[in-house]
Amino acid sequence: MRANTIKHKHEAFDDRARAPRAGSRLATSLTLAAMSLGYGVVQLDVTIVNTALDAMGKSLGGGVAELQWVVSAYTIAFAAFILTAGALGDRIGARRVFMAGFAIFTAASLACALSPNPVVLIAARLVQGLAAAILVPNSLALLNHAYPDDRERGRAVAVWAAGASLALTAGPFVGGTLITLVGWRAIFLVNLPIGLAGLWLSWRYASETTRARSREIDLPGQLAAIGALGALAGAIIEGGALGWHHPAVIAAFVGAAVLALLFVWRENRAAQPMLPLSLFGHRLFTLTSLVGLLVNIAIYGLIFVLSLYFQRINGLSAWWTGLAFVPMMAAVLPVNLLAPRLAERIGPCPTIVVGACISALGCLGLLWIEAGTSYWAICAQTIAISGGLGLLVPPLTSTLLGSVEKGRSGIAAGVLNATRQTGSVLGVALFGSLVASDRAFMTGLHLALVISAAVLLLAAGVIGFGAPARG
Repeated sequence: MRANTIKHKHEAFDDRARAPRAGSRLATSLTLAAMSLGYGVVQLDVTIVNTALDAMGKSLGGGVAELQWVVSAYTIAFAAFILTAGALGDRIGARRVFMAGFAIFTAASLACALSPNPVVLIAARLVQGLAAAILVPNSLALLNHAYPDDRERGRAVAVWAAGASLALTAGPFVGGTLITLVGWRAIFLVNLPIGLAGLWLSWRYASETTRARSREIDLPGQLAAIGALGALAGAIIEGGALGWHHPAVIAAFVGAAVLALLFVWRENRAAQPMLPLSLFGHRLFTLTSLVGLLVNIAIYGLIFVLSLYFQRINGLSAWWTGLAFVPMMAAVLPVNLLAPRLAERIGPCPTIVVGACISALGCLGLLWIEAGTSYWAICAQTIAISGGLGLLVPPLTSTLLGSVEKGRSGIAAGVLNATRQTGSVLGVALFGSLVASDRAFMTGLHLALVISAAVLLLAAGVIGFGAPARG
């Protein structure tokens, strides 16, 4: 009897912890604000850093390889931890994990701003990426909990995504302005008020989710994934700096292959795997995951290289570089809104094909770019590259989610995020290695454009010819 009383008291305490702390309407709206801040700050740090690459290189020293690590450390941790972060939220509560992620992200941002050398900055960016991986899936879990009605939840997710698109668009311009007025360290300090506001709103208004104690964390699989992705990125980055035949580079490639095989072996045998391999038994799931990987290799690798081109080759300031990226980033949001309507008319897979082909044509249209080329001569091509991306992402996401059972949509979305972030890591590593030498920069840029166009056309072919008719 006493045990039952204690149990009921404990459940009542949990219910109070999960209940909103203010009026229901206000609490859910401010929960949405907190979740939007969480996802927005993650996306802000994807683009804001690109405008600071030249300034960071001059201030801290180091070449292109170190700058690649500054970008890639964040994305490696983001890609590698995102699946485990969702499982951790399921196990101990999404609100607890989300707030921990926001606190870690804020502290890591301060460490980035205070970094005395490239090594400390890269380490702090790695921690930032880990925190970003925590924020994204748990913000969605908390939105799902706060908005039980399907229609209201759909609107909330649209606001959540729109806030992230706004941050992605504003990132280069905000970064360029802060660097010009204050210095490159300010791009990380701007995260502090965002983090504090997000933490307070989460603590005050977000309600806790139900804990699933049976949800296990696949630690061996997680370690193998981090090792494999880190070794592969390191081999490609250092291959450009040390040479592809250097023993350390060869060892890193071998290590990446061995760890990848161990990861597959582990996931095939784990009771609760981080990445259920059975998902890849769904043809459309496999194809859309591959397309997500290929597209991010092409697009985000090019963004890194174009940032260096604007600043190191054309001599633009950080402010002008940020301004140069605004039309490119701003094209994504309106095309995102157009994509579902086009998908309704011609089908999601043909829409993905059209988007990939538009981006590929944008890459080919830049092949004549040279040192000193006017920005206005390349503006339309960069908008085509990002516009194609904006067109294909919504149907890509909906097709992937529709290819699996509803009960596995969360893990499916996590896999898409992980594969796309992995593509970003590989794109920055590969294209950065092509432009590692200032003397051969333009040759490397032209080769990167050819590779991007080829990869995007491959993505179009994969989904265009590989998808079943119902896709």
